[in-house]
Amino acid sequence: MAKHQTLLGPLGHADTVLVIGLGRFGSALAISLEEMGHDVMGVDLDPNLVADHASALSHVLEADTTRLETLRQIGAEDVSAAVVAIGTDIEASILTTAALVDLEVPSIWAKALTEPHARILERIGATEVVFPERDMGVRVAHQVTRRMIDWFQLDDGFALVEAAAPVSMIGKTLEQLKVRSRFGITVVSIKPMGAPFTYATADTVIGEGDILLVAANTDAAERFTRQK
Repeated sequence: MAKHQTLLGPLGHADTVLVIGLGRFGSALAISLEEMGHDVMGVDLDPNLVADHASALSHVLEADTTRLETLRQIGAEDVSAAVVAIGTDIEASILTTAALVDLEVPSIWAKALTEPHARILERIGATEVVFPERDMGVRVAHQVTRRMIDWFQLDDGFALVEAAAPVSMIGKTLEQLKVRSRFGITVVSIKPMGAPFTYATADTVIGEGDILLVAANTDAAERFTRQK
């Protein structure tokens, strides 16, 4: 049974992931972590959201995480990682992240709403800053307008792309196609129709219906997905 608590003593320990903010993003993240087998401590200032998650998470607490002492009381300094998923309150997001940095939480992921917000989070010490809504919008845009199955932005200028093989590549080996020199991409692995992914080699022949996992800088990945 999940524990619905309001500062009844520290719950954090080295294997706990602290998720602060149980809106759509924080909720989905926390529940996914639970399903993956992690111990999750979900925290929100809204008692209704806390009550809604009482049966889904290992621990659920109602607390004001902008206060350093509050975070100490719930054991935040002992968790392995923390995610600041606070929705629209930028001030609360910044103060919470700063407090977690002061507590020396080893891994702090913070959700940003704007570029200035992201820069502040980075400067005060967030380990990683994410834009869930923007990133999902980018992925969907690529899927809608290209021969794209999925798009993973690994860095500002580099992506991992899952895409259907262009018709022009079918029946040829990767060596014959010279994809690196022609397109500036690396085919990491290939999934033939009805079979699992396997490593791609120079002798790999592209078949109809094959799915390619491609690594490339963003511009090259974009150009490749426009191939017929």
